[in-house]
Amino acid sequence: MTIDGPGDAALVRLMTWLSPAFPIGAFAFSHGLETAIVEGRLDSGAAVADWIGLLVTEGSGWNDLVLFAAAHRAARAGDETELLAIADLTRALAGSAERREETLSLGDAFRRSAAPWCAPEDGERGEDVREADPYPVAVARVAAFAGIALRPALEAFAHGFSANLVSAATRLVPLGQSAAMRALHDLEPLVLAAAARAAGATLDDLGSAAILSDIAAMRHETLGTRLFRS
Repeated sequence: MTIDGPGDAALVRLMTWLSPAFPIGAFAFSHGLETAIVEGRLDSGAAVADWIGLLVTEGSGWNDLVLFAAAHRAARAGDETELLAIADLTRALAGSAERREETLSLGDAFRRSAAPWCAPEDGERGEDVREADPYPVAVARVAAFAGIALRPALEAFAHGFSANLVSAATRLVPLGQSAAMRALHDLEPLVLAAAARAAGATLDDLGSAAILSDIAAMRHETLGTRLFRS
């Protein structure tokens, strides 16, 4: 049964899972944003919003939404073989060692923290069974099992991705709270549009045009002083 109407548990669950307070350690990752700021590419709330908006609509954030949608459909169908293939593809699409660490670390932490909402075999799965699901696959798997419809799950995931990066920029630029809130406001239509598009996307729609972000993620590995893990 799908729970996607007003007043049901779907909204509460999504707010819990994708809240900055959910204990997966997302605050420790900047997704290459730290490098872009150190190199002087981002020095304002508007620049930060533009950078994140491109990621959500045409970069790594977009790919995560497409992979999330595919994983959600596979999980709803009970197709574990397809889920494993999507997880392998997600790992392969990580453009740098740190981005791979980021998606696997967050995915494993999410699966552990979301155990109360997981299928019993997911919550009790041992570490030696197989490699951890990447983050978008882990969230999609749990959302599907919990009966949450794809569209609101995508919207919450895209918002969580964007909000975490705005939070990182707030500390790094640094941005004032007003500029950070303006960035989140300006990202709203992009988040909603990307989620709507991803809901009807297939794996054939994967692709990235955010080359500078990929380069920034690679350069982060050699930064002399770092606050974030990616």
